[in-house]
Amino acid sequence: MREQIDWKQELLDSANFNGKQEKILKHGHKSLTDSWLLGALYTCWKKMEGYREPTTSNCQSSFLEWEKRLAKKEFYVLIEDDVLYPDW
Repeated sequence: MREQIDWKQELLDSANFNGKQEKILKHGHKSLTDSWLLGALYTCWKKMEGYREPTTSNCQSSFLEWEKRLAKKEFYVLIEDDVLYPDW
């Protein structure tokens, strides 16, 4: 079983933070902006520890490829029979 890492305590021990950052690290977030700040602090900790996010595959396509697929009719086009209208 993997050991649970207390990243917040590690981060607190590694550097000085202002009062708000320290409070969020010790007591958790109370608002949306606090959660953004906590996420930024977590990112700082990951960089400090050398963690790297896995690379994502390239899902980008060009407009030319899209036009070719459109010409081959590889896309399904909705018709009126595909849509269910409410019976009001």
